[in-house]
Amino acid sequence: MAEWKVRAIRGATTASENTVEAIREAVTELLDELEQRNHLDPEDIISAVFSTTQDLDAIFPASIARERPNWDNVALLDVQQMYVEGSLPRCIRFLIHVNTANPNWEIVHPYLRQAQNLRPDWNLAQMG
Repeated sequence: MAEWKVRAIRGATTASENTVEAIREAVTELLDELEQRNHLDPEDIISAVFSTTQDLDAIFPASIARERPNWDNVALLDVQQMYVEGSLPRCIRFLIHVNTANPNWEIVHPYLRQAQNLRPDWNLAQMG
């Protein structure tokens, strides 16, 4: 019998503007990539912490995640990202904890849009 383990997944994206529609589009795209690239069953997600830069305040990213199928039992939290002068504007990040029975699971950390530059080593474009 496999031993279950908790793994963490990081990811980020940017919103085109500070509107409900733009943030919803960015978060939905990011979470779609998370689930598809990792073949992730939302039932295995324990928790998700979303952070946004101070220039995004039109909607909570967690409220968008909460609307997704099978995310109703995921513990969700929104926080404001620490401000650092010159950092990427309109950025949404997440840290998600997942249960897995596969210790060799190769995690894909989705970094989309302008956030690709934050972690070029995890850039999806390099993964094909």
